[in-house]
Amino acid sequence: MGRALPDAPPQDRPEHSLSAHPRRTVAAGPAGGEDVFVSAPRGNSCCLMPSVKMTTDQDLLMDGPAATSVIAAKGIDLTPNKDQGVIKVVQCPGFDVDRPMIGDRVTVHYTGRLLTGKKFDCSRERKEPFSFNAGKGQVLKSWDIGVLSMQRGEVCTLLCKPEYAYGSAGNPDKIPPNASVVFEMELLSFEGESLTDDGGVVRRIKIKGEGYSQPNDGASVDVYLEGRCDGRLFDSRNVSFIVGEAEDKGVPLGVDRAMDKMQKGECCLLYLKPKYGFGSKGKAEYKIGPDRDIVYEVTLKDFRRAKESWEMDIYEKVNLAPGVKNKGNQYFKTGQYHQAVIQYQRIISWLEMECGTGIEQHQRIQEFVLTAHLNLALCFLRLKDFSHVVDNCNKVLELDENNEKAFYRRGEARLYRNEFGLAKEDFQKVLQVNPANQAARAQILICQNKIKEHHEQDKKIYANMFQKFAEQDAKTGKTKRRRDDIVRTTMNGELGIKRRRRSQDANIALTFKKGEEKPSCHGNRGRNEVQ
Repeated sequence: MGRALPDAPPQDRPEHSLSAHPRRTVAAGPAGGEDVFVSAPRGNSCCLMPSVKMTTDQDLLMDGPAATSVIAAKGIDLTPNKDQGVIKVVQCPGFDVDRPMIGDRVTVHYTGRLLTGKKFDCSRERKEPFSFNAGKGQVLKSWDIGVLSMQRGEVCTLLCKPEYAYGSAGNPDKIPPNASVVFEMELLSFEGESLTDDGGVVRRIKIKGEGYSQPNDGASVDVYLEGRCDGRLFDSRNVSFIVGEAEDKGVPLGVDRAMDKMQKGECCLLYLKPKYGFGSKGKAEYKIGPDRDIVYEVTLKDFRRAKESWEMDIYEKVNLAPGVKNKGNQYFKTGQYHQAVIQYQRIISWLEMECGTGIEQHQRIQEFVLTAHLNLALCFLRLKDFSHVVDNCNKVLELDENNEKAFYRRGEARLYRNEFGLAKEDFQKVLQVNPANQAARAQILICQNKIKEHHEQDKKIYANMFQKFAEQDAKTGKTKRRRDDIVRTTMNGELGIKRRRRSQDANIALTFKKGEEKPSCHGNRGRNEVQ
């Protein structure tokens, strides 16, 4: 599996290696069904499980059929067609009634063993839990089936037949062909799938849809939905709408944004932050206040896809563009900037790569594309997505190098990003195109003031920095001078002692006449001792 089992069948193996914590000691009670204590997973206390039959290492040391029959007698069959392909025995129950749903990001620890008891993989030995999206075919079939039955904190044993594990191929040096395997698994955590970069729309799938086709922008969808806020049901109805225009039917943006991720027949829960729900205004009709999180349960009953760009000829695209642009303008005027973005992006997806069949049609196409990019820049300014503002203005300037609005809007975005020098240059270019633009002159003054403020702040920062360095240098200098003084004093003292000793020795030598005994420096002091 994964790193440990690189040769497992690709349709069956996980993206990374799979394993659980080391096997726990199990003290099984008498056959009468008394309480059984099981050592808990790391971080959990021991759990008391009344009347739960447990697997033991001895069970796994039996031959295949015997082990299968023992575990099957103690566990439950999780397979949809009840072929005993995945048998589960709970070792330690979870502490949460909630369970993972299809598409949830789950994190587990696991240990994989053969029926001989030989361990072939263990995540705890690697000190690295394993994560995957449940029910999406990223791991073994037995894992997708097993993890959806677990609770957070639960520890269980899964006995898996070959067709739900590594099949007839097995894994060289790891798992024999057509081998049943046992996984011990602990569910550490799980969370829904985020459909937006900011986590504002989180999906949890209750019922998986059919096939692989999904609605696209402009598709017509038929859904049944229920909306709740703090558990209170405020909306329940069948409704049809166009993807990208759901708010026309009172359906929040977050539901609209989820449509192109759903399949026919799918039922899911959508957790919406205020930005993708009813925002700062709330919804008086539903008695929902401002900035409230809401939850929608949505069932996609049917849909009819809109034509893709490659399915339309140039004449159809050009004829549809004005209506789509007007729709975007209507959304913009009512402050529905996300919806406006969807409309303008449709125009670009249709026409940006088109040249037309003649000069007149080519010019008309360029006008649509240029206007769409300008409008997108304005929408992203309102949404404070300044990187996309700059990107769209750059696209406009590729088509029209002297576009006044593109320079101005790019300057605004750069000003918001504190790029004062670049913003000033953009506003100066506006004046080169249109010297009468007073708004650009005002923005240049703002940029100049900001640049001055920025320089003053830099001066203060550097002044404080240099002051600190000077103080440190001064302290270092005092310490060094003190150390040098001590060294000099010590050296001078030692030198003075040596000089005095040499002088004394010379004087003593002069006082002795030739032939007189020189007194010992270690003897008693004599009359000739230097006073």
